[in-house]
Amino acid sequence: MKVGVVYDPVYLGHDPGEHPENRHRLEAIVSRLQETGLWEKLTHIAPRPATMEELRRVHSESHIRYVRELVESGGGQIDADTVVSALSYEAALYAAGGAESAVEAVMGGEVSSAFALVRPPGHHATRKQAMGFCLFNNVAVGAAHAMDKYKLQRVLILDFDVHHGNGTQDIFADEPRVNYISVHQSPLYPGSGSMEERGAGNMFNIPLPPDCGDGEYARVYDEIVILIARRFKPQLILVSAGFDAHWAYELASMCLSINGYAQIARRIKALAGQFCKGRLVFSLEGGYNPAPLAGCVKAVFDVLLGNERIEDRLGFCPSRESPPDIVPLMVRLKESFGLS
Repeated sequence: MKVGVVYDPVYLGHDPGEHPENRHRLEAIVSRLQETGLWEKLTHIAPRPATMEELRRVHSESHIRYVRELVESGGGQIDADTVVSALSYEAALYAAGGAESAVEAVMGGEVSSAFALVRPPGHHATRKQAMGFCLFNNVAVGAAHAMDKYKLQRVLILDFDVHHGNGTQDIFADEPRVNYISVHQSPLYPGSGSMEERGAGNMFNIPLPPDCGDGEYARVYDEIVILIARRFKPQLILVSAGFDAHWAYELASMCLSINGYAQIARRIKALAGQFCKGRLVFSLEGGYNPAPLAGCVKAVFDVLLGNERIEDRLGFCPSRESPPDIVPLMVRLKESFGLS
């Protein structure tokens, strides 16, 4: 069972300054994987820059040009949250291309699964706009590449970032070859992701209330996500892997633990094994507290490698008093998605 990792120091060149999305995120992840001995057990996949043709599959020409020209002029602020520096355009090309490299390694049989440790993240980038720390939509570029190069007809994108992936939804809302499932906190940035946002019937938003933890997420996957996937029968699964629903992330209000993320990864891995010969690609999105981020990513690699023991140095949320009642929400979701 070979598991791939996409990483390159080029991703450290994107420098938004004093910002939650900084180079220390990847440095913490790589350091944890190295110190625990997992790094050398992985198959290392060299990323390449996405081409203009590949970017144009999911982004407008004006969007690509705007990002490039802003970087070439010395960088600056795109919006209140999104900043570019002198090396940001190169990093963004390699982030999108890194997702493609992971797809190629999985589809070519070099590895059974892969995790693209890339930045800047991507799932907020729409067809025409950079936002929410994201310049190009890495997972969307990877999905479009899979459909174009390998002629796939059913690509499933799962998104467990605490924020809704409005960009991925915008890009694929009318694409029948893609099913997009987002499990996110609501209300929260960017304000989208209601269950009524269905696109062409291929968008499945699962907006959870604050304070949901391991049990609530497991129930959502077991009773909703798995059923949607079984109905769709994907040929490839891509994951927008954001780890900001961990309880230690102060800018959201969820209560997932590292073990909770491992539970999610096990369910996703099982789905890939059942429907698409194990073909599975994770791409890094959010998670801005380096210690829990590194622990969560290591846990996903442990699951992909088949390691039973999950190391959770942080444990469960110390301040959680009682879980929210998500039963009424589950009923509405099942009705909306035709699962009841």
